[in-house]
Amino acid sequence: MGQSRSIAGSRMLITGASQGIGKALAEAAAEGGAKVIACARKLELLEEVAKPIRSKGGVIEIVQADVTKATDREHLRDATEKAFGGLDILVNNAGIGATGHFADCGPERLREIMEVNFFGLTETTRIFLPMLKKGNLPAIVNISSVAGKRGLPARSEYSASKFAVAGFSEALRAELAKDGVDVIVVSPGLTQTNFSQNMIEQKAMVQLDHMRGMSAEDVAYYVIRAIERGDNDTVLTFYGWLLALVARFFPWFADWISKRTVRNLFADEMEERRKKKEAAAAEKNKAIV
Repeated sequence: MGQSRSIAGSRMLITGASQGIGKALAEAAAEGGAKVIACARKLELLEEVAKPIRSKGGVIEIVQADVTKATDREHLRDATEKAFGGLDILVNNAGIGATGHFADCGPERLREIMEVNFFGLTETTRIFLPMLKKGNLPAIVNISSVAGKRGLPARSEYSASKFAVAGFSEALRAELAKDGVDVIVVSPGLTQTNFSQNMIEQKAMVQLDHMRGMSAEDVAYYVIRAIERGDNDTVLTFYGWLLALVARFFPWFADWISKRTVRNLFADEMEERRKKKEAAAAEKNKAIV
């Protein structure tokens, strides 16, 4: 457990704040009295986020920035310093995904996912660390996924990026203990956002229905609660919690389920391959005779 705090009066930066969880989190944080810096790549969407918040008396500044670009990260840091004179809470929420089997996709897809989900997160953290160390009850909040608790087939690259976030967060939490900076990880399950529509590619045979998941507003509520309570690691939804539990204590069972699922989906392909091998073996035997 980290430090307990109130978000009221805190200076909070949220990346990926133009849609989905980030948008809901900006709204919830402003309503709770936080001074919000909302960052995303599309300025027009950020302006749509800011209007209702300001109309209700909330404090929000918007900054157009791409967390994968060093110059944009520097601009974001300078804008935060200018607007609020420092930072108390950094929420690394920006992320992208893709579906499809690893063998069927090129290396550029993995690099793009890692660039946003991992390197964008780590380098945004790096540039804000000096500011955070001077903050009031400072915290770094990394929005991960249940896919960072258990690797999911047809989502290997996304899972890898979120496992990387988990490992980075655990190590950083210990490193920053001497500086009084909390590192909090929140892992949502399926969430009702445009995440699936915004994916780089969708090649999975079975698509997950995000609209059956938790609402972005509910996720934002639990993120705020984790920040205020100083919870190091929060997994959302019952099925997300169950998946994490099984992956930790019964990894063999999780492996069996994943393998069985893939084999059932590709049963025809496996049967065709078996027949070809048998035919090739028969031809080889005839040649020997």
